[in-house]
Amino acid sequence: QFQTVSVFLSPLLSSFPLHYKRWAHEKMFESYDPTGDDDDMSSGDTAYILAASILVLLMTPALAFFYGGLVAQKNINNTLLLSFVCAGVVTVQWVLVGYSLSFEPSRPGLGTLGWAALSEWRLGSTGDAGTISGFAHVIFQGAFAIVTPAIVSGAIVGRMKLSSFMLFAFLWSTLVYDVLAHWLWARGGWLRSVGALDFAGGLVVHVSAGCAGLVAGAFLGHKNEIEKS
Repeated sequence: QFQTVSVFLSPLLSSFPLHYKRWAHEKMFESYDPTGDDDDMSSGDTAYILAASILVLLMTPALAFFYGGLVAQKNINNTLLLSFVCAGVVTVQWVLVGYSLSFEPSRPGLGTLGWAALSEWRLGSTGDAGTISGFAHVIFQGAFAIVTPAIVSGAIVGRMKLSSFMLFAFLWSTLVYDVLAHWLWARGGWLRSVGALDFAGGLVVHVSAGCAGLVAGAFLGHKNEIEKS
């Protein structure tokens, strides 16, 4: 019964935010400067981005139910937790170092820790677009950072302990996701500078998660081999 419900419910939860995903990224694609002018901030634009952030965050529980409906009953709890712990682990990583590495614009390859722990941020409008709250940008981009390792978890269901996956999610987000996000979405990122566009996260989210899942699955081995050993 759980499998039937989750298979029907998860596509509804996961596909609905996609309609807003590109629109919100187009609105926010210009990078942001934490010293922006408060007078330029639009409450409507900020509210729209926050609403889009909620829809993107719904994709994480949607993945949890989708993956949970595809595994054996003994693995359901572990499968659900693999997705849900991303919300906690990656949120901490994102606030501490992730956002700074992804969007601090001083270098083309990777941001510095100048914005670590959001130390230079305030609630005012932010930079080039000049209409969106800086913290709205942090929340919106953080929603994508959360769901990406959750996508990877589908490749290692039943083959990795929860504690090991939490460490993996933190390190992978720092060493892989933040680098790709900086290349494509940050002002000064080298792929963005040569004209690459990634409004809907095709490379930063989906390609990176797919490659990571393939490598993780190959490294851990076939599930039957692990169970026999």
